[in-house]
Amino acid sequence: MIETSRLQLRPVVLEDAWRIEELASDYELAKTTSNVPHPYPKGGAIDFIKIVGEKEKKGEIILLSVIEKSSNQLIGLINININLTHNRGELGYWIGVPYWGKGYGTEAAKALLTYGFEETGLNRIYAAAYTINPASWKVMEKIGLKREGVLKQHLARAGTYYDVVYYGMTRDEYDERS
Repeated sequence: MIETSRLQLRPVVLEDAWRIEELASDYELAKTTSNVPHPYPKGGAIDFIKIVGEKEKKGEIILLSVIEKSSNQLIGLINININLTHNRGELGYWIGVPYWGKGYGTEAAKALLTYGFEETGLNRIYAAAYTINPASWKVMEKIGLKREGVLKQHLARAGTYYDVVYYGMTRDEYDERS
């Protein structure tokens, strides 16, 4: 479990499934991601949690529920997909639409970035976002990731190709900040 001033990041449990589906079913959220389906399938969160649980056992992912302390409500998910061969992780996150614009994504991402370097011992952490989603890449900038480049028409969603911007940080860069 990871705590910040306003958030608790804790392992995802099956009881989170209904809330994940509730928040992830919002098209405004889904359209900003490459992997949240829309419409979100009924019961899909249970399958998602089970699949991720198997990956967690292999050390391939860290997935945490983002809990707002004041309401004790799940407001989003955050994860690091880990590449064991190269000792690097891809940071991913989403925050439910009712909680946008409150700095929760930045707060959670900063905490997981620290965890990824200090507790997991990763050598590199990176993240990606559609170039049309400045809120996401601004989170990356706020937590200290550096812009590395744009991949043109790198991802397709609903028949449209999107440019994707990548940000990253190495262990050496992280240590220099400390």
